[in-house]
Amino acid sequence: MGAIQQIFQQYADAYLSRYGEAVPLPHRRVIRDIQSCRTPAAGLAVYTCTECERQHPVFCGCGNRHCPNCQHARSQQWLRARQQEQLPAPHFLLTVTVPEPLRRFMRSHPAQSYAALFDAAAEAIRELAANPRYVGGDLPGFFGVLHTWGRTLEYHPHLHFVVPGGAVDRASGLWKPARPDFFVPVRALSALIRGKFRYRMDRLGFLSEIEPAVWRQDWNVNSQAVGNNAGGVLRYLAAYVFRVAISDSRILSVRDDHVTFWYRRGNNARPRRLTLHVFEFIRRFLQHVLPRGFMKIRYYGFMGAGCRIPYAEIETMVRLAYAFDVPEVESSPLAPPSPLRCPHCGGRLRFVCFTVPDLQECIMSG
Repeated sequence: MGAIQQIFQQYADAYLSRYGEAVPLPHRRVIRDIQSCRTPAAGLAVYTCTECERQHPVFCGCGNRHCPNCQHARSQQWLRARQQEQLPAPHFLLTVTVPEPLRRFMRSHPAQSYAALFDAAAEAIRELAANPRYVGGDLPGFFGVLHTWGRTLEYHPHLHFVVPGGAVDRASGLWKPARPDFFVPVRALSALIRGKFRYRMDRLGFLSEIEPAVWRQDWNVNSQAVGNNAGGVLRYLAAYVFRVAISDSRILSVRDDHVTFWYRRGNNARPRRLTLHVFEFIRRFLQHVLPRGFMKIRYYGFMGAGCRIPYAEIETMVRLAYAFDVPEVESSPLAPPSPLRCPHCGGRLRFVCFTVPDLQECIMSG
């Protein structure tokens, strides 16, 4: 059992009793799933060794995307797919952070505000990439990932976009490369995102609920050139794409109704400690639960599912644009997942069936 699951099993019921109906239903669902993960309440999978024929029962994971015990396999699958899609071109990591006065509103209206932020940022990136002063292609390709937390679990919504340095000019069918160290101007990008987000809030009727100072200050937008190796950025994002806020490895102790965990401040590598009352720890964890069905990874342009240009054709355009001086794509390929093995003889395990919780029904393989 992991430390976070232990915290929820030991203290979450008291947390629910303390705060009652103030705890939203999605938060209650996450609590119950984490508590039941890899316990009889989550079901039981049965495997048989193909060599020694011993049976091996394994408790199932809950599958909740906010559970620290689950989703590792999905993150590795996602990372492999993204590594295979790397183009031989410079890449950029664009980070969009909303100002502090907007965060209270976003926490109260997460589905609408997160979607509006994605749409505003993607539209602004496309608009600036089409400008011939910067890139000059009307079809860039990129994906964005939503994060809502900071290092100490505080609410800190921001988007990360991974963008190949260039765009397709659909009129000529050519790849328009960006400069290796510059994609689009961040001040113009910041202003465009702010204006487009404001327009969407106005259309939704939320403008009166947002502090006016939000529209008078600069929004923090950062552009980092990562060269021809986007693999490091992908590995960084993969650790968070299917997980929320904090992992078990950062929990140092749970003692006397308090949780102590480590974090790093800014670019300082020195680990620091923070101790929170266990209820405050649970509250901070749960504020990062996403709205039901909300997609926290979104793909745009030629990376989107609706693009009619095959990805292999995009790669050919990129190689031609560099006139045979093609940057090598650096990556560290992930090893394929190892098959399950019998702990007694090392034989391969074959799935037999699993039981559905409460129904006591056994569902057979094949």
